[in-house]
Amino acid sequence: MNVLSLAALGMILLFAADAAATESSRPADAAAEPAVEQEARPPTAPSPLQMVRTLHLMQDQIATGSTEAHVGQRGLLTVLDTRFMEFAPEIWQNGKNLRAAVSLVLSGGNPGILRKLLELGSSVVTESDRPLVEGALAYVEGREEAAHNALASLDPRTLPPTLSAQLALVQSALVVRKDPKKSDELLDFVRLQAPGTLLEEAALRRQVFVASQTDHIGKFQLLATDYLRRYRHSVYAGNFRQRLASALTRIDFGKESSRFDGFVEMMKELEPEARRDLYLLAARSSVEQGYVKSARLLADKARELAEGDRVSAARARLYHAASMITLPQEIKAAADELQAIDRSILPTSDVALLDAAIAMAGQIRRMPDAPIVPAENTKPKLVKMVAEKTAEAYNPMQGLEQLQALSRARDALSRVDRLIKNQASGSP
Repeated sequence: MNVLSLAALGMILLFAADAAATESSRPADAAAEPAVEQEARPPTAPSPLQMVRTLHLMQDQIATGSTEAHVGQRGLLTVLDTRFMEFAPEIWQNGKNLRAAVSLVLSGGNPGILRKLLELGSSVVTESDRPLVEGALAYVEGREEAAHNALASLDPRTLPPTLSAQLALVQSALVVRKDPKKSDELLDFVRLQAPGTLLEEAALRRQVFVASQTDHIGKFQLLATDYLRRYRHSVYAGNFRQRLASALTRIDFGKESSRFDGFVEMMKELEPEARRDLYLLAARSSVEQGYVKSARLLADKARELAEGDRVSAARARLYHAASMITLPQEIKAAADELQAIDRSILPTSDVALLDAAIAMAGQIRRMPDAPIVPAENTKPKLVKMVAEKTAEAYNPMQGLEQLQALSRARDALSRVDRLIKNQASGSP
C-alpha cells in the first residue's frame, strides 16, 4: 500500500464508518424520503476519541515491524493535529474528547492543542482534569519537574485503559532516576494494561534497562527474552539491541552460573550473527572491567559461533587470552596465544588492545617477587592492577618502556566505551 494513502486510510475508514452508522440509524420509513433530501445530509465527522483510536491502531502496527505504519503515522498525525485545532470549543466539554486530546499529545501530536484547551478555561478543563492536561503538556515540552508535580499524585487506574497506560509510562520515566522500584512497578502496570500494543513494547524496552541498572539480573533476562521473542521485528528493535548491548557490558556473568545460563537462553532468541556480535561485545567489556571468568565464558561462546569468520574468531581468541594473563598457571599459554593472533585482520581498536595485553603479560612475567592475586576472586580493573604491581616491582627510570606500554594500554582501554557504541550502532 502507498505510504501516503496509508496515512489517510484511518480517516477515510472513520468517515465511511460514520456515514454507514448514520444510514443505519435512520427510521424505517427513511427510504421514502426524496433522494435529494437524503443526499443533503452530510455524514457525521469522527470524534476526537475515534480519531485517536485510529492513530493507536496504526502505531500498534509499528510494534509488529511495519515501516509503512511508522512513516504513515506522520501523515496521520498531521491530519489529526489540524482537525483537533479546528474543533469548536463545545466539543472539548465532553470529558472523553478532552482525554483524547491528552492521549494524542502523548502519542506524538502537537502540544499546541493542550495549550489551547487550557486557554479555554474551566468550561473545558475542569479542576479535576487540569493536573492531567498541564502535566502532559509539561512532559512533552521537557519540563520534568513541573510534569512530576502535576502527575505524581494521579492514579492511572482511574483512567480509560489506553490513557492509563500512557500516564503510567510517563510517570515511570519521571521517577526512574530517584525511585527505580516505583518506575518498575509502573512499567509492570503498563504491560498488563495494554498487551500487544506499542505501549507494551515501549514499557518492555524501558523495563529491561531499569532491571539491569538495579542489578535485578533475573528479571532483566526474562524481560529481554520476552522482548526479543515478541517484538524482535519492531521498528524500535534496533534501538533496543543497542541499549541491550550497553547493558550487557555492565554485567559480570561469571559471578553466578545462573546469570550466564540465563544469558545463553536469552541469546537463543537472536539470529546467530547477532548473537556472536553481542558475545564479543560483552567479552571485550569484561576484559576491560577485570571480569576474567565472564570474559572467558563469553569469548568461548563467541568462538563457537565464529566458524568461517576469521575476524570474529581472532577477536574471540584475543579476549579469551587477555582474560587469562592474570592467572599464574595460565599466563605462559595466554601470552603465547596473544603472540599467535593474526593482528592484520583485527580492527584497529583491537590491535591496540592486543598490544596492551601483550605488554601486560610481559610485565607480569617479569615480576617474580610481585604476588599475583587470582582475578577469579576479585574485580580490579586490569590496567590498574598491573600498574600497581609495576609500581611495587620497578624503579620508574628502569621501567620507562614498561610504563609507556601501560600508558598505551590505558589509552586503548579508555576507548572501549566508544567501541561499544560503534559496534552497537552496526548491529542488526
